[in-house]
Order: sequence, then C-alpha cells, then structure tokens
Amino acid sequence: MTAPTPHPSTEGRTPYPVGLLLAGRRVVVVGGGHVAERRLPALLATGAEVHLISPATTPAVQAMADAGELTWHRRPYQEGDLADAWYALVATDDPAVNAAVSAEAERGRVFCARSDDASAATAWTPASGRDAGATVAVLTGDPRHSAALRDSIVEGLRDGSLAARQFRAHGAGVALVGGGPGDPDLITVRGRRLLADADVVVADRLAPRELLAELPEHVEVIDASKIPYGRFMAQEAINRTLVEHAKAGKFVVRLKGGDPYVFGRGGEELLACAEAGLPVTVVPGISSSISVPAAVGVPVTHRAMTHEFTVVSGHVGPDDARSLTNWGALARMTGTLVLLMAVDKIGAIAARLIAEGRAADTPVAVVQEGTTAAQRRVDATLATVAATVEAEGVKPPAVIVIGDVVNVLADAFPDA
Repeated sequence: MTAPTPHPSTEGRTPYPVGLLLAGRRVVVVGGGHVAERRLPALLATGAEVHLISPATTPAVQAMADAGELTWHRRPYQEGDLADAWYALVATDDPAVNAAVSAEAERGRVFCARSDDASAATAWTPASGRDAGATVAVLTGDPRHSAALRDSIVEGLRDGSLAARQFRAHGAGVALVGGGPGDPDLITVRGRRLLADADVVVADRLAPRELLAELPEHVEVIDASKIPYGRFMAQEAINRTLVEHAKAGKFVVRLKGGDPYVFGRGGEELLACAEAGLPVTVVPGISSSISVPAAVGVPVTHRAMTHEFTVVSGHVGPDDARSLTNWGALARMTGTLVLLMAVDKIGAIAARLIAEGRAADTPVAVVQEGTTAAQRRVDATLATVAATVEAEGVKPPAVIVIGDVVNVLADAFPDA
C-alpha cells in the first residue's frame, strides 16, 4: 500500500461542508487547555466517545473527565493515539506535537482540525450555534468573521427577523411561558422563540406588553388580565381557553409575567391541559421576586448578612382565615422577606411581623413596576412602610423587600 499524498495547501480552496455523525465513535482531542475547553462541549453533545490526551487540563475540562463525560489519558501524545479514531482535534501550544498528530492523522486518513494552523489541517471547525432543531455552521477562513456571521444568523432566527422562521410549524399544544418581570429583553430565548411561533397567545397583564406588538397579524391575542380589585378573567375561563384552542389544532402560548410556577398558577393550567390530553411545554421565567430587587440594587442574599430569603404571597393578610403563611416563624427568621401582591396588605403584614418580634426599624424597599420604564423605588422601615406606601401612592404591581439587604448596596446605587 502506498503512502497517502500529503494534502495540498488550503489557500484559495473551499472546504466541503458536512455534518459528522459521531455518536459512539472514537474522537481524539490532544491538548487540555482553553481551546479544548471551548470545543469539547459540542463534541460531547454529539454522543462521541471522546478521548483526551494531555498531561494537564483546565479545571473545567477536568470536571468533564471527573463526571465521566470523556476519558482523560493524563500523559503527552504518543504515536498511535489516533488508532481507530474517526476525527481528531489538535489543541496544544507545542507546534511540534501538533505537527506530529497531524502527520499521524494524514497517514491514517483521519480528518484532523488544528487550533494553531488551519492551513495544515484537513478539517476546519466552523463557528456554530443552535436554534431549536437547527444548527448553523459558518466557515469563512477568518474565525472572527465566521463567528460574527454565526451570531447574526442565530440571533435573527431567535428574534424572528429572519423570514425562514415563519416556516417552522408546531403541532397543537400549549406552552406555559414565563415572560420575566416586565422588561421585554428579560424573557428567555426559548420563550421568545415559542412566542414567535404561536397561533394563539393568552397574555397576562404583567407579561411584557412590547412583545405582543411584534407578533404577526394572524396571531390571535387573548387578554387574560387580572387587575387587582378590578376586571379580571377567571382562572377557570383561562383554563378552558387554553384547552379549546389547542384542541382546535392551534399552538397556544400562555404568556405570563415572572415565572409560571411562582404564584403564577401555572400548575393549575398544566393540570387542566394534561387532563384534556394536551402536550404542554413549560418555559421557566425570571421571577420578579429576585429580578426586581436586583434592578434597584437590592441583592436578596448577601454573604455574612443573610443565609436565606423567603418569597411570600401577600394577597391575603395575616388575619385572614385563608392565609397559609406562618407569620410568626417569618418574623423570627433573620433573612430577607420578599412580598408579592402585598401592597394593600402591607400595613397588616408589617404590624404582625413587628408583633411577632421583627425589629420595627428593619429596612424596607418597595419597588413598583420593576424593570420597566415606570420603575420606582420607595424606602421605609417596617414601622413606617404602611404610611409611606399610602403617601407615595404606590400601586400594584410592586415587590416589597424586607431586611438588611435593602441598604447593603446603597453606595453603589445612589439613585435607586
């Protein structure tokens, strides 16, 4: 058998794009530094049998080995390491080692990518990204240009600005999507993608309203708002709406503020759909209980100050027979309390906490319309918060934070 002819220079040549199906197949990575750290997750995601050859690794790569995701041979490269390999990646900082691995790959007809010299490689690693079931891979010969194009394409797919997005079809079903605290940029990538594919959107009052304006004309938008002490759509009616539209063959997105399962009644909606035999996708959202305080410079936890935070619904007061909250236990805790839906009950809640032992001078921050253009913060103490909320005309939605963390970042957020 004659030796293979060395590969010609890649200058002026166009690579042939192909997707390698590596599941269960041996892949050898030589070098355990930062290049390998970036490349390994995508290789592992293919299901490849990855063997790493390197005397040392970064902590992140070692964690992959410790977790059993790859086999780490803790030694330098040796001739014969590419035996039975389908693909090789060379990522060391030693040109001589890289050249030796490339030469073995050439002799064994193993496609090999090199991090140091693309012109000496037989395979190039594209700049790649994913959106739902699509993989975008870009090769230009200039890694930075490839990455920039990749980012533009993936972002266009995700935000719907690429027309190809409208051809993606969903079967009938329901997606419970957490829209985040109000700022439309704080919805998750997956949530925004599903919203762009909806036939029907059933939206809360607290869901990011700007996102509704981006929907195509054919999308039916149903207002499921619950205005405090005002007009509202009953939960039973919302459940029926989800089921009826999905049973009619539509893909329905239930767009909710915050997270579906943090006082969002997402569990009730999922049960209603499950009982009707409908598939349901749940997309977590950024809860206002954490994000709204953060937006005004209040961390709900802080080292050496608090070891816990508790999120409480204040829609019923402490003297209401329907209350399920142990207010005495909360008062005796030293951590942060975050109250949602508590604006009109804050006087009774503050009084109960003080009566049960919480200090009257405990700092309180009330944040109305958090993360939106109308956001404002009002500060008080447990003793003064009821009067302050009334005097300032605070209206729902508002998040109330109680605890020493309220002032911990005051110098860093002087205008909060």
